[in-house]
Amino acid sequence: MEPTSAAGGAGEEQLDNQPGNSSQKGTQHKHGHELEEEQEELAEHQPLEQEDLNFEKWKRKPLPKRTLYQTIDSVKTYLWNAETKEFMGRTGKSWSLILLFYSVLYLFLAAMFGGCMCCLMWSISPYHPTFNDRVMPPGMTMAPHLDAHDITFNASDRKSWKKYARSMDEYLKPYNDGVQERKNIHCSQEKYFMQDHLEETLERKACQFKRSWLGECSGLQDPHYGYSLGKPCVFLRMNRILGYLPGQGKAINVTCGVKKGNPEALGEVEFFPKSLFDLKYYPYYGKLRHVNYSAPVVAVRFAGVQYDAHIYVKCKLNGKGIINDSPTDRYLGAVSFTLDIGA
Repeated sequence: MEPTSAAGGAGEEQLDNQPGNSSQKGTQHKHGHELEEEQEELAEHQPLEQEDLNFEKWKRKPLPKRTLYQTIDSVKTYLWNAETKEFMGRTGKSWSLILLFYSVLYLFLAAMFGGCMCCLMWSISPYHPTFNDRVMPPGMTMAPHLDAHDITFNASDRKSWKKYARSMDEYLKPYNDGVQERKNIHCSQEKYFMQDHLEETLERKACQFKRSWLGECSGLQDPHYGYSLGKPCVFLRMNRILGYLPGQGKAINVTCGVKKGNPEALGEVEFFPKSLFDLKYYPYYGKLRHVNYSAPVVAVRFAGVQYDAHIYVKCKLNGKGIINDSPTDRYLGAVSFTLDIGA
């Protein structure tokens, strides 16, 4: 029986050396490696020690306070470093290259700007606009224009209307008869004064418009322009538009009426010299060629205004090509103002 047990022991050793036993050892080695990785991950996620949370030790230590002498010495070294031969941190060669670069840069920019301006000035004319195909119809202005468009005064109170009379005097100075006779010519035609046949640079002639033609509103017979009598005058003038021919061959008419309220409150309205802008004053050739041009004026005299009534007045241009009812531009072809006259 003993030999049989010995044989059985040998068989057990052979079983231990079989492939199945070696795979079990490999599995145990693999599990051991994964366990080490898990332990490393746990170590990484462990909370920091109290010393690690003390951020004060990580702060930058403040520099020692410098004395005045050290500060002055640092400035002197920055301005001129005798050891490195540097001025403000740069050598002479470095400064020369910087100055050369910026000199070339700004010279190039100046030359480019000058070239653009030369091309621009060469392409446009100082006498007329290059593009003039979207000219709006003319607007209208009035005088006096002091307190917005409100004319308020008492006929018996000189101080209340004196400012208006002074404004009218200034407005009519260029229309004095002597000035007009000296600078402009007398025109009798009832058509446009065309001077397109002249060279572009030549000065254009202008027709006279004399102050004396304004009659009761000229300030010659009545220096107060009717304000002391409660019959005020206002001046209307159409805006100048270069090359514009108003009315398409027919003179532009001017009318005035009550915009809001009772129409009878305005009373009689008189126009001087007439309620038309004559064609002979058009076209306008610009201030460089039409040096002495005097735009025509229509004087309106309200001879029968009702006292102590706040009257809204609207004066407008009437003619072909004229717009006088624009909802967005109150000065396009018309002007509105208020009259409030006291005794």
